[in-house]
Amino acid sequence: MNISEAATRAGLPPKTIRYYEDIGLVAPDRGANGYRSFSESHIHKLHFLARARGLGFSIEDCRTLLALYEDAGRASADVKSVAQEHLGQIEAKIAELTAMRDTLTELVQACAGDHRPDCPILKGLEQ
Repeated sequence: MNISEAATRAGLPPKTIRYYEDIGLVAPDRGANGYRSFSESHIHKLHFLARARGLGFSIEDCRTLLALYEDAGRASADVKSVAQEHLGQIEAKIAELTAMRDTLTELVQACAGDHRPDCPILKGLEQ
């Protein structure tokens, strides 16, 4: 199938598929005319990549996970290690966002929001 059909089936824009090809994540077949030709196997890889990216894995993590997926002799511990590292990054980001939310909540609650020039939010930001 051509790239537009593959894009529809994989739920990815053709531009993303071309990018994945450029960086070596997928390698569609090429016809004599030079056009890309995608098989069911390629579509499966594209779905895999879309799901992994949707979970926030980096391109390099996706490359690693795809290599592990294609390696029948892989150790599940290797896959788990990649996922655990990513989970740790997500948890750190959640903690950072929670702290930001808490600080901003305090500043918003401290502000009267009236016509006076005194503003605890601006004072909090200058600290």
